[in-house]
Amino acid sequence: MDESAITVRYAKAIFSLAKEKNQLVSLKEDMDLISGVSSQSEDFILLLKSPVVKTSKKVHIIQLIFQKKISSLTLQFLELVVQNNREVFIPSICRNVLTLIRKEKNIKTAVITTAQAIDEKLLQKAKKILEEELGTKVELSAKVNSELIGGMILRIDDKQYDASILTQLNKLKQEMLKAQL
Repeated sequence: MDESAITVRYAKAIFSLAKEKNQLVSLKEDMDLISGVSSQSEDFILLLKSPVVKTSKKVHIIQLIFQKKISSLTLQFLELVVQNNREVFIPSICRNVLTLIRKEKNIKTAVITTAQAIDEKLLQKAKKILEEELGTKVELSAKVNSELIGGMILRIDDKQYDASILTQLNKLKQEMLKAQL
């Protein structure tokens, strides 16, 4: 079976159940936590991918890691995923669940990329401006890319606004090359 079909199917299942039980807020928090652990812990990913570690041991380890941190619904869901030998898909399932929740709650995701790190106060101000402009809640995160030289790149969902110095210099270079011809 196709990986994306598996992850979407599992994501829709837990999303529907959480929505039915009015637990979308806790599900979002749980998925954020699990996604964070997945992206920050190489050992956790190795555990999920390991064919040597028995399923029962994986379930036990997942219980030890998450038992007091996530809802019982999410923990039971993780146990089910592992018992069905789909644990390698947990990070992708989390991403799909978060996408479904954002769509349900009309939450936009935005990433602002700058040449230097921006402080939290400025990030919150930008978030407030975006929420007012878009008329919806925005989850804003920041990235640093020193190659930009200055300015910023703002990506909202699948749209991008590039106001970086690097892009401006590249445009200027292209215009100068065209002028020479």
